[in-house]
Amino acid sequence: MESSILELEAHIELIVEFPDESSLKKDTEKLIASINRDLKDFEIKAFLCDKYDSCSCYIMISSGAGGIDASDWAEMLLKMYINYCEKKGFKVNILSESFGSTAGIKSATVQVLGDYAYGFLKSEKGVHRLVRISPFDAKRRRHTSFALVDVLPIIPDIKLEISPTELRIDTFNASGHGGQNVQKNDTAVRVVHIPTGITAVCQSERSQFANKEEALRILYTKLSTKMEEEKVKEIKELKLNDVSAEWGNQIRSYVLEPYTLVKDSRTGYESGDVWGVLSGDIDDLIWSFIVEKNSCSN
Repeated sequence: MESSILELEAHIELIVEFPDESSLKKDTEKLIASINRDLKDFEIKAFLCDKYDSCSCYIMISSGAGGIDASDWAEMLLKMYINYCEKKGFKVNILSESFGSTAGIKSATVQVLGDYAYGFLKSEKGVHRLVRISPFDAKRRRHTSFALVDVLPIIPDIKLEISPTELRIDTFNASGHGGQNVQKNDTAVRVVHIPTGITAVCQSERSQFANKEEALRILYTKLSTKMEEEKVKEIKELKLNDVSAEWGNQIRSYVLEPYTLVKDSRTGYESGDVWGVLSGDIDDLIWSFIVEKNSCSN
């Protein structure tokens, strides 16, 4: 930050000396915008002091009520988070995708690698609601769709002793839209922890062994998180699959018709720039949640 501000001071001195240089002014405006983004990140990180906030994370998206529209909505959210993570400089790997019969996705698991990825994205846990004129409805009627988002930290140095008899490991063909690149072998792996029913899936790697290793890491993360919660006697589980992805439970609404509005029901934050949000500009929504959370805890 100090280095950027020194660079900005040098730009301002040049502008004073050469006031007619339009390219210099544009470069300075870009630098100011970059400094503002870095400052916002710095402020957010100052609030991220929970145990796993500095960790990388997994994002899990599932389509809810709404049929084809819900599957399409789940894919829109997936793209939103990928765009957001890329803007943040996080590394993104899609570990598994289950595609809808007509459009969109039924579910997806994404690995996000980077400092404070979980701290930034934990605000996205919950049901997301979309209201729009359905592109799949010939009568152009307005539809409401739901999707469920869960975010889990990738906890380093997980130490769990799990008996092989407690695990069920299934293999199946990696899913895809078709074509020559679809795996014909059973490379995808699903691991189920039988006592708890917790499941993890990975199909992103080309070998069954690599998919099994990643699926086990996801499973260990879920189990470790559950153990941590039980240890501190938290009532609500971090895993959100039991939350019904339907009307009344949403954390955020995205309205495209008859007006454009994004509203977070937890913080009251509103924005009319729905398409900007859907392209990954969700920092203000995340910031409002973090500020609200810290205000409540204080």
